[in-house]
Amino acid sequence: MRSYTGKLIRINLSNRQSQIEDIPEPLMKNYLGGRGLGVRYLYDELKPGVEPLGADNKLILMMGPLGATTAMSVSRIALVTRSPLTGTIAKSVMGGNFGAYLKFAGFDGIIVEGEADKPTYIHIDKDGIHLLDADELWGLDTQETHAKLRESHGKSTQVACIGPAGEKLVRYAVVISDRRCGGRTGVGTVMGAKKLKAIAVNSSGPLKVYDPEQFKKIAQGLIAELRTSPRRIKMSDFGTSYLTLGFEKMGIFPVKNFQEGQLEGVENIGDAELAKIKTKNDGCYGCMTKCGQVREVTEGTYAGAVSEGPDYETIWSLGGNLANTDRGSLIAADSLCDKLGLDTVSAGNSIGFAYELFQRGIITKKDTDGLELNWGNHANMMKLLAKIASREGFGELLGEGTRRAAEQIGKGAEDYAMQVKGLELPAYEPRAVKGYGLILATSNIGANHMYGRPREDLAGTTDRFADEGKGKAISRAQIGQAVEDSVIQCSFGPVTGLNPESRSQLLVAATGFNEFGDPAYLTQIGERVLCLERSFNVREGFNRKDDTLPKRMLTEPLQNAGPATGQVFRKLDTLLDEYYDALGYTREGIPSTEKLNQLGLEGVAKDIKKLGK
Repeated sequence: MRSYTGKLIRINLSNRQSQIEDIPEPLMKNYLGGRGLGVRYLYDELKPGVEPLGADNKLILMMGPLGATTAMSVSRIALVTRSPLTGTIAKSVMGGNFGAYLKFAGFDGIIVEGEADKPTYIHIDKDGIHLLDADELWGLDTQETHAKLRESHGKSTQVACIGPAGEKLVRYAVVISDRRCGGRTGVGTVMGAKKLKAIAVNSSGPLKVYDPEQFKKIAQGLIAELRTSPRRIKMSDFGTSYLTLGFEKMGIFPVKNFQEGQLEGVENIGDAELAKIKTKNDGCYGCMTKCGQVREVTEGTYAGAVSEGPDYETIWSLGGNLANTDRGSLIAADSLCDKLGLDTVSAGNSIGFAYELFQRGIITKKDTDGLELNWGNHANMMKLLAKIASREGFGELLGEGTRRAAEQIGKGAEDYAMQVKGLELPAYEPRAVKGYGLILATSNIGANHMYGRPREDLAGTTDRFADEGKGKAISRAQIGQAVEDSVIQCSFGPVTGLNPESRSQLLVAATGFNEFGDPAYLTQIGERVLCLERSFNVREGFNRKDDTLPKRMLTEPLQNAGPATGQVFRKLDTLLDEYYDALGYTREGIPSTEKLNQLGLEGVAKDIKKLGK
């Protein structure tokens, strides 16, 4: 037995047919699972130029080789598609229990293709794969959808679904499983376009592994280390909210749509204040950290609001980014986004974009349905979130994302759209951490904080303000993230206890594939995945011109940002050259034939050559 099931489900919504397929062993060995396998299938099966919201696009959900085992923090699931927000390849990683239960049911993944002619949901149980009528679910929020499906199929049913935002094709809709989401890049929008409301799974474990005794020994050793890990304990106590005050002090915490880097009153939305209203912890399958912080507002305008969060990204996007330090509104807004199925990062960014346009007189109350969009106005933030999800009034425009909205508004609005390749920037000021700026500029999915982390820059072991000398480190960071997303393991480092050596040992014990015992072999898989994503984008017409940052980062010195005040991105071209050289790409950002062949991507090399690249 191996920890892979070796099976995937292919579902065609157009003809309402499903079939079970074997996953070839070479694919497992060359791509691990999760993001890696998802990208390989998408590249092979999607023709260039496919409309992201059309029936020919595919949505792939893929588990990793350690998922559903007794190892800690490795049961997440990757969602891969072509993004309706960017047009690039898209990947998102979702936590919770859904992935583990899918694997217990006997499947490593699902490929969804076609488009249903009416609202549909998929139910997977011991009796098979069922495509069922979702008319009664369409229009429900994500919590209501979970409740209805558990009423129909049992309390233990695990669900991945979309909310009203996905149904209305808001371009940054997410997929929700309980309170965990596959966010960013519009994976929920693709589900909505296919009229797929939900996937529900009923199953039970346990999953067998190749060498149970060795696997148990390694896994229990990691658990013992985690019990006393200061980082893990901090994550259990505060989640990622503990990052807020430290990053704000460093000038990394963007304020007012990236105009500034520090915020008066930020302590009101810091970890200590949020801890005061925490009620319990929640987490993903097989994780002792349980970093989810369930919080409830007990007084004021938002009394009664409950969310598993907000995390650092949401504290920023719906807080600092809007100069909003009202703690209650953050809980309420985070909860509302989860119910509606909105990505908090892109939603908050789109609202911040609108607030700055209002500040500069580019738009007025005439454009905003009469709403005053002044910094710190959380009441109107809440109204805009609802409008975006329902595509109502001004929300119709903001639901397109900042790049498309700016194109429609004109009047120089493009300068205030904080996006890369169409995906809105996350909670890290690029001018204050140049390594992060390079990651965001070169990310194949657009500006995503989970495409690699410049850990040395953030830790202070390298000069975060340096304008050169970062290409190799950033390429390594992105390769490392690709490995993590293909395993799939939680990206919070010590929270999993996995270092490259222990991860390799665990993978061999789980799968019996001795190749995985060499960390360098896994690194090559990560590079292969990264290169294949880049090749997908090249096939769609992307190149160096798209590896850039918003004009503000390149021309405006950062204001009010403590030690980062005055910083600007001066040498992006130099950093791009370093990055491409490190990965074996041409100076146009295109993988070379030599590099593709070296990574075993000979067929891809032929595709690129046909394009004249």
